[in-house]
Amino acid sequence: MSGLVRLWPFAAVLVTAACGDNALTGSDPASQAQRPGAAASARPPAAAAGGVRVGLEVLDAEKGVALKGKKVGLIAHAASVTSEGHQAVDVLKRHGVEVVRIFSPEHGLQGRAAAGEKVQGGKDPRSGLPLVSLYGEKTKPSAEDLKDLDVLVYDLQDGGVRFYTYVSTLLHCLDAAGDAGIEFVVLDRPNPLGGERVEGPVSDPRDAVPASLLNLAPGPLVHGLTTGEMARYANAHREKEVRLTIVPMKGWKRNMVWADTGRTWVAPSPNLRTPEAAIAYPGIALVEATNASEGRGTEAPFLLLGAPWADSAALAALMVPGFALEAAKFTPHAAEAAPDPKYKDQECSGVRVKVTDARAAKPYTLGVALLASLRKGKEFAWRSEGALDRLVGTRKLREALEKGETVDAIVDTDAPAIEAFRKERREALLY
Repeated sequence: MSGLVRLWPFAAVLVTAACGDNALTGSDPASQAQRPGAAASARPPAAAAGGVRVGLEVLDAEKGVALKGKKVGLIAHAASVTSEGHQAVDVLKRHGVEVVRIFSPEHGLQGRAAAGEKVQGGKDPRSGLPLVSLYGEKTKPSAEDLKDLDVLVYDLQDGGVRFYTYVSTLLHCLDAAGDAGIEFVVLDRPNPLGGERVEGPVSDPRDAVPASLLNLAPGPLVHGLTTGEMARYANAHREKEVRLTIVPMKGWKRNMVWADTGRTWVAPSPNLRTPEAAIAYPGIALVEATNASEGRGTEAPFLLLGAPWADSAALAALMVPGFALEAAKFTPHAAEAAPDPKYKDQECSGVRVKVTDARAAKPYTLGVALLASLRKGKEFAWRSEGALDRLVGTRKLREALEKGETVDAIVDTDAPAIEAFRKERREALLY
């Protein structure tokens, strides 16, 4: 990577070893692990004693020394906490770091706003600091927001899939820091889908599908990168690189799923409530583009799906690695996290999705299989014209479904681009 990308000194041994292996073997460790018989995928990884330590905790252990004397803008949300529940802003302030203002993504600083709901800025009542919303009138910090800052610090728990908007917020903030000529620091956190799982299509050119927060991230739909790695990858592809610093995790390995990290799940958004839902999310969220329910307004969003007209038996018969589908009935109700869910107060037929093997699960394949099955219903419809295209960043999936192509054929189409991305991402990997 470029010399403009700096790694925290106390994590250098961990990172150098990982990057050195990539350079020596000339291969992506994730690609190696997914080959038949590969030892890395044959046994669960072991977390370090006390579990994985995220970037915020590594910074905390060093008493925030690298940020002292700098004026800081902090991008944070409800999951920006240590394993003991201490919020990022409190950790920084405890060590005398001058936090000038806070920036919040979709769902707001407290993580309570519904999907797509505009979030207002103003003042954070807890810290008393100015609060800038990046999911309201703007999605990128302005020059005015950054003019008195030395560094912009990113500490969001991402979902590991392109349409989970925090990765787009990462890229916008990286660009904004570059435009302002200030440093951009990422406090790294686990990808809840792991670092080996890479699935789905890459985005079409922007003249085919307009850019939005749903489809900005490069690479396949499920990219297998941590936020720090995504920042490194994106920065290396900029015309002018940003002064980028990553505070890596300690103890995280690419083949870890959430249960391997030893960490308690803190919901990064109001409907992504469990690690199990996070595994299923890249697939079940595709149902959002249809007139079927993805489970919002129930006790298990992204683990329940269906509609009053859905064929629960046909859905339950689907066979996808890592998942079991059981026929179920459910009734969505309005709630703070889903003020107006599909089929509000109407009983729906569908399935409950259970993750039987988080490491072997193929969520994108699940999503394609669900769409192919739901489309057979006479009352099926896309939620709006181009809804699926905007969600996945390409028209190819919808066109293939409408042509009646098989699930296997649709998924296999993405294989060459996935392999190319695995090779291209090598230099960005930290673990």
